[in-house]
Amino acid sequence: MNRKLISNLKSDIPSGLVVFLVALPLCLGIALASGAPLFSGIITGIIGGIVVGYLSGSSVSVSGPAAGLTVIVLSAIDSLGSYQTFLLAVLFAGIIQLLLGFVRAGIISHYFPSSVIKGMLAAIGLILILKQIPHALGWDSDFEGDYYFMQQDGENTFSELINAINFFQPGAIIITVVALGIMLLWERPALKKKTLFKIIPGGLVAVIAGILLNLFYESFLPHMFLSETHLVTLPVASSATEFIGQFSLPDFSAFMNPQVYVVAVTIAIIASIETLLCIEATDKLDPYKRITPTNRELQAQGVGNVICGLIGGLPMTSVIVRSSANIDAGAKSKMSAIVHGILLLTTVVILPHVLNLIPLAALAAILLVVGYKLAKVSLFKEMYLLGSRQFIPFVVTVVAILFTDLLTGIGIGMAVSIFYILRNNYKSPYHFESETNGRGKKIKIKLAEEVTFINKGSVLLTLRSIPENSDVVIDGSGSKNIDYDVKELLYNFRDTAKHKNIKLELKEIH
Repeated sequence: MNRKLISNLKSDIPSGLVVFLVALPLCLGIALASGAPLFSGIITGIIGGIVVGYLSGSSVSVSGPAAGLTVIVLSAIDSLGSYQTFLLAVLFAGIIQLLLGFVRAGIISHYFPSSVIKGMLAAIGLILILKQIPHALGWDSDFEGDYYFMQQDGENTFSELINAINFFQPGAIIITVVALGIMLLWERPALKKKTLFKIIPGGLVAVIAGILLNLFYESFLPHMFLSETHLVTLPVASSATEFIGQFSLPDFSAFMNPQVYVVAVTIAIIASIETLLCIEATDKLDPYKRITPTNRELQAQGVGNVICGLIGGLPMTSVIVRSSANIDAGAKSKMSAIVHGILLLTTVVILPHVLNLIPLAALAAILLVVGYKLAKVSLFKEMYLLGSRQFIPFVVTVVAILFTDLLTGIGIGMAVSIFYILRNNYKSPYHFESETNGRGKKIKIKLAEEVTFINKGSVLLTLRSIPENSDVVIDGSGSKNIDYDVKELLYNFRDTAKHKNIKLELKEIH
């Protein structure tokens, strides 16, 4: 093992433990929402941690079952007729992702505007806060990991807040407040320097405190006790045979079913886009500003999904909630993701009964802190100071994700950002100089280094505005590339200039 990875274990083991606590209910919740066996979410979390964590070039990204795929998975299982047939589609999706990595499709991540990525981070932070408040108040009717505005039960993000206020549980609120207090205490700069506070993560202490409080309720305040509907609910196998039986094999007999390939392509494309978005966002959060090789990431995700398809897991992506929790907990290398996967594996085998004592309210406290750090007011101020071209796409992305879902919101944010990019290119494809002489105007237009079809409209308007009897020089000597569309426009203007008594010189435009 790499020496540097070993030296970082003192930071990566505690952070891996925090990510494990965050990931456990999310894995179960996403499996429940997907209409898949509960254990399938755990399988994906384990593979995402150990296998993808090892193969990935990212130091802090964490992979697992994706909330953004729940609707697709639910529909696919129904349309394909069985979970085993769906697993075959997951396997093929992994193969497609491998191929995307080998053909270097990861390069598209470099074209995601920074304003949209930061908007995504802020939106995820706000969604975490809004979605975790009900769990913090003891209203646990909605599954963990539901980040859609419109929910499957007909409720939405805001109506769930009203329900939580109307049906709150005093015991859950106390657990949340105590857990939040512990989390905030662990954030104190003076305490963070002490060895004990470095070694033992605040999230673990918050969860233990939540368990102990609920056990106290059970013994002394039964009316405040949180039943199993308010706790982590992990499937418990009574024997080794029953545990092994929770894994599933794909139905290879469905190899000739064309619908399998439609589902596979859909999963591969959406999972790849979501992964690249999350990787780009994670790199921005990384305090060391390391850059993840995106093609290698697609290959790692492909391997992970192939294995998930073979043993019964859900499709996976890189997940911003787990990754941001990982960074927030002080992770320094990929070992934290691997540690979280190992913990998922060992605890579901050895300690499932203990895990099922964890109140969702205690986990809500951890995610509320993560959400606040992603959506700090300072981020909104920073984007505002950058001007409208950055701030408007940022805000549109935030609002769109809040009221739709991650990929739809990103698409809307990208459209607004592209509008500003086009408008900027429309205005400045050249340098324009004008002076008046005895004959009329003397105009020099020096084209930019790159003049593309995007600039065609701007060039056309400028040429139309040139008055009669002018001397015009259009200089392309500094241009490395002038699209044919623009050249054609300039050649056509040469004919127009004759009719307007314009003396035209096209310099180094061939």
